[in-house]
Amino acid sequence: MILSSLFIARTDNMGRGVFTNQAIDAGEVIEVSPVIVMSDAEREKLDATTLHDYIFEWDGHNGMQCCMAMGWVPVYNHSYTANCDYDMDYDEENIIIKTVRPIQAGEQLFINYNGEWNDEKPIWFDVKV
Repeated sequence: MILSSLFIARTDNMGRGVFTNQAIDAGEVIEVSPVIVMSDAEREKLDATTLHDYIFEWDGHNGMQCCMAMGWVPVYNHSYTANCDYDMDYDEENIIIKTVRPIQAGEQLFINYNGEWNDEKPIWFDVKV
């Protein structure tokens, strides 16, 4: 399920992103995306490809794994002050995106790649080595 007001468009500096053409209330589920769960061995192979940037940690019933979301989840850009959050539904093998504050029409939707919408810990591509 993807909310009908969502669309994908180019951004100025982040490639593509997910936007809305209508206002959305706080706490609204805007996407339920099925996932493909992969093993640690498959994860090692994915880590050597561009797909590494689009997979999620998946700590379901079978230990630490990874998953690839099949909806628009891989297109949501990162923000440390995200306007959306995501939850893992391990039983149904879905990622659920919901708003954490009211969203205005035309606004880009962001998730925090740390897993918590307001977690300011630097993520892998912002870590200075």
